[in-house]
Amino acid sequence: MWQIWIVLAGVFFIIEMATVGFLVFWFGIGALIAMVVSFFTSNIAIQTSVFVISSTILLFFTRPFVDKFSKKEETLQTNAYSIIGKKGIVIKEINPISGEGQVKIGTEVWSAKSKDERKIEKGIEVEVTDIDGVKAVVK
Repeated sequence: MWQIWIVLAGVFFIIEMATVGFLVFWFGIGALIAMVVSFFTSNIAIQTSVFVISSTILLFFTRPFVDKFSKKEETLQTNAYSIIGKKGIVIKEINPISGEGQVKIGTEVWSAKSKDERKIEKGIEVEVTDIDGVKAVVK
Protein backbone atom coordinates (compact mmCIF):
# COMPACT_ATOMS: atom_id res chain seq x y z
CA MET A 1 0.00 0.00 0.00
CA TRP A 2 2.95 2.34 0.55
CA GLN A 3 3.44 2.59 -3.23
CA ILE A 4 0.02 4.19 -3.63
CA TRP A 5 0.85 6.80 -0.97
CA ILE A 6 4.20 7.67 -2.58
CA VAL A 7 2.54 8.04 -6.00
CA LEU A 8 -0.21 10.17 -4.46
CA ALA A 9 2.42 12.35 -2.74
CA GLY A 10 4.22 12.78 -6.07
CA VAL A 11 0.98 13.78 -7.78
CA PHE A 12 0.29 16.37 -5.05
CA PHE A 13 3.82 17.80 -5.37
CA ILE A 14 3.49 18.06 -9.16
CA ILE A 15 0.14 19.82 -8.79
CA GLU A 16 1.77 22.18 -6.27
CA MET A 17 4.47 23.10 -8.77
CA ALA A 18 1.81 23.88 -11.37
CA THR A 19 -0.17 26.21 -9.08
CA VAL A 20 0.74 29.55 -7.53
CA GLY A 21 -0.70 28.93 -4.05
CA PHE A 22 1.06 27.01 -1.31
CA LEU A 23 -1.86 24.67 -0.54
CA VAL A 24 -1.50 21.25 -2.19
CA PHE A 25 1.99 20.81 -0.71
CA TRP A 26 0.48 19.91 2.68
CA PHE A 27 -1.53 17.08 1.11
CA GLY A 28 1.72 15.70 -0.32
CA ILE A 29 3.29 15.75 3.13
CA GLY A 30 0.13 14.10 4.55
CA ALA A 31 0.47 11.34 1.92
CA LEU A 32 4.09 10.78 2.96
CA ILE A 33 3.04 10.51 6.62
CA ALA A 34 0.31 8.02 5.62
CA MET A 35 2.98 6.07 3.71
CA VAL A 36 5.05 5.75 6.89
CA VAL A 37 1.94 4.55 8.77
CA SER A 38 1.35 1.94 6.05
CA PHE A 39 4.58 0.21 7.11
CA PHE A 40 3.03 -0.46 10.53
CA THR A 41 -0.57 -1.29 9.60
CA SER A 42 -2.35 -2.52 6.51
CA ASN A 43 -5.69 -1.05 7.59
CA ILE A 44 -6.65 1.43 4.85
CA ALA A 45 -9.09 3.26 7.17
CA ILE A 46 -6.29 4.08 9.60
CA GLN A 47 -3.97 5.19 6.80
CA THR A 48 -6.64 7.39 5.25
CA SER A 49 -7.48 8.88 8.66
CA VAL A 50 -3.81 9.68 9.25
CA PHE A 51 -3.63 11.29 5.79
CA VAL A 52 -6.71 13.48 6.37
CA ILE A 53 -5.81 14.46 9.93
CA SER A 54 -2.14 15.19 9.23
CA SER A 55 -2.95 17.19 6.07
CA THR A 56 -5.55 19.23 7.94
CA ILE A 57 -3.25 19.91 10.87
CA LEU A 58 -0.39 20.91 8.59
CA LEU A 59 -2.66 23.11 6.50
CA PHE A 60 -4.16 25.06 9.39
CA PHE A 61 -1.15 25.32 11.69
CA THR A 62 1.81 25.79 9.38
CA ARG A 63 0.34 27.72 6.47
CA PRO A 64 -0.03 31.00 8.43
CA PHE A 65 3.61 30.60 9.52
CA VAL A 66 4.76 30.10 5.92
CA ASP A 67 2.59 33.01 4.69
CA LYS A 68 4.32 35.28 7.18
CA PHE A 69 7.71 34.59 5.59
CA SER A 70 6.65 34.36 1.97
CA LYS A 71 7.17 37.46 -0.15
CA LYS A 72 3.99 39.36 -0.81
CA GLU A 73 3.88 41.74 -3.75
CA GLU A 74 2.69 45.18 -2.82
CA THR A 75 0.39 46.83 -5.29
CA LEU A 76 2.02 49.88 -6.82
CA GLN A 77 -0.40 52.57 -7.91
CA THR A 78 0.44 53.81 -11.36
CA ASN A 79 -0.89 56.25 -13.93
CA ALA A 80 -3.91 58.28 -12.90
CA TYR A 81 -4.50 56.48 -9.61
CA SER A 82 -1.03 57.42 -8.38
CA ILE A 83 -2.21 60.99 -7.67
CA ILE A 84 -4.88 59.95 -5.14
CA GLY A 85 -3.94 61.42 -1.78
CA LYS A 86 -1.62 64.04 -3.24
CA LYS A 87 -2.03 67.77 -2.77
CA GLY A 88 -2.34 70.27 -5.57
CA ILE A 89 -3.13 73.92 -6.31
CA VAL A 90 -6.24 75.07 -8.16
CA ILE A 91 -5.03 76.94 -11.25
CA LYS A 92 -8.49 77.44 -12.81
CA GLU A 93 -11.56 77.88 -10.62
CA ILE A 94 -13.45 74.60 -10.09
CA ASN A 95 -17.08 75.29 -10.97
CA PRO A 96 -19.55 72.38 -10.72
CA ILE A 97 -22.21 74.22 -12.75
CA SER A 98 -20.03 74.77 -15.83
CA GLY A 99 -17.99 71.59 -15.23
CA GLU A 100 -14.71 73.49 -15.48
CA GLY A 101 -11.67 73.54 -13.27
CA GLN A 102 -8.02 72.58 -13.22
CA VAL A 103 -5.49 71.67 -10.59
CA LYS A 104 -1.73 71.39 -10.75
CA ILE A 105 -0.36 68.33 -8.99
CA GLY A 106 3.41 68.26 -9.05
CA THR A 107 4.26 69.11 -12.67
CA GLU A 108 0.98 67.83 -14.15
CA VAL A 109 -2.20 69.77 -14.82
CA TRP A 110 -5.47 67.87 -14.33
CA SER A 111 -9.08 68.68 -15.06
CA ALA A 112 -10.82 68.66 -11.72
CA LYS A 113 -14.14 68.69 -9.97
CA SER A 114 -14.97 69.14 -6.32
CA LYS A 115 -16.03 66.20 -4.20
CA ASP A 116 -18.93 68.06 -2.59
CA GLU A 117 -20.01 70.01 -5.71
CA ARG A 118 -18.78 73.39 -4.39
CA LYS A 119 -16.89 76.13 -6.14
CA ILE A 120 -13.21 76.19 -5.29
CA GLU A 121 -11.34 79.41 -6.00
CA LYS A 122 -8.06 79.68 -7.88
CA GLY A 123 -4.97 79.40 -5.66
CA ILE A 124 -6.54 77.12 -3.01
CA GLU A 125 -4.64 74.00 -2.00
CA VAL A 126 -6.69 70.82 -2.50
CA GLU A 127 -6.25 67.10 -1.99
CA VAL A 128 -7.13 64.48 -4.61
CA THR A 129 -9.61 61.96 -3.19
CA ASP A 130 -10.55 59.99 -6.32
CA ILE A 131 -10.46 59.81 -10.11
CA ASP A 132 -13.72 60.12 -12.03
CA GLY A 133 -13.14 59.38 -15.68
CA VAL A 134 -10.44 61.86 -16.70
CA LYS A 135 -11.03 64.29 -13.84
CA ALA A 136 -9.40 64.44 -10.43
CA VAL A 137 -11.95 64.65 -7.63
CA VAL A 138 -10.66 67.07 -5.00
CA LYS A 139 -11.60 68.43 -1.61
